[in-house]
Amino acid sequence: MDHLTALRIFVRIAESGSFSRAAEDLGLPRASASEAVRRVETRAGARLLNRTTRRVALTADGEAFLERARHLLDQADDLDGLFRQGPDRVSGLLRVSLPERLATHTLMPALPDFLGRFPALNVELSVTDRFVDLIGAGFDCVIRAGTLKDSRLIGQSLGKMALGTFASPAYLATHGTPESPADLPGHRLVGYASSVHGLDFDWDGPDHAVTLTGRLAVDNAEAQVAAALAGLGLIQVPVYGLRRHVAAGTLVEILPGHRPAPLPLTILYPQHRQRSAKVAAFIAWARATLNDAQVFETAPSLVLSP
Repeated sequence: MDHLTALRIFVRIAESGSFSRAAEDLGLPRASASEAVRRVETRAGARLLNRTTRRVALTADGEAFLERARHLLDQADDLDGLFRQGPDRVSGLLRVSLPERLATHTLMPALPDFLGRFPALNVELSVTDRFVDLIGAGFDCVIRAGTLKDSRLIGQSLGKMALGTFASPAYLATHGTPESPADLPGHRLVGYASSVHGLDFDWDGPDHAVTLTGRLAVDNAEAQVAAALAGLGLIQVPVYGLRRHVAAGTLVEILPGHRPAPLPLTILYPQHRQRSAKVAAFIAWARATLNDAQVFETAPSLVLSP
């Protein structure tokens, strides 16, 4: 077992928190995983992992070692493909975290095209709306909506998603259809996560905030849409994911002329992966795929109310 192979096994163990899970993921006997860590710790001259019967955790030395090991493995992957021509120059394992609706409705259906372009590349996706520690969890990049700040990360703007406000016909039949922002007080909102229960609308130039209350808050974009379909209240979400519901008449966009400011969509990655061939390839593909899917529409007329 060479040192780079042992490092890859160590990194996988550290990220999964389990010798058995890492060995299964890599298709190795558990004994090989244990041997890899022994070799790495012997060469490093420090204990990097604390083992218990329930889990594996990094020591303080292990935390520092893990970040450097990831960096070294990224460089090794890029070096291997430095002089390759064609799709084989992009290789290794790409770990990405994506928001659920963006993954489910846009990027996942197009993923066969991406994998077909780069046969030497493997992809591991984490599909979640929750915040993830990109560096701590070992992701190569993440796509996130909204304004994000982390000095350890580099961000590239992918575009801005048009937002709209939607409700089911049943909800509107019971509570009335707002004809202007002035009609919103008294309506119910399906809140998102632990954010403030408020909806922002733009009209007459400046932004105005209208605060609505609700009895339900969710931490998942699909659940938020499901709540609206069930008639539980208004939701304010990216327009692109609701076309089929609007076309089917199961959701109606209200106040299409008073949409809030578009929501920035950004791809983030650690500074040391700035020149990574696999990250660059994914960014280019994701940007083109999202543009083709018209995720960044802004014109109200592009969403048709029944």
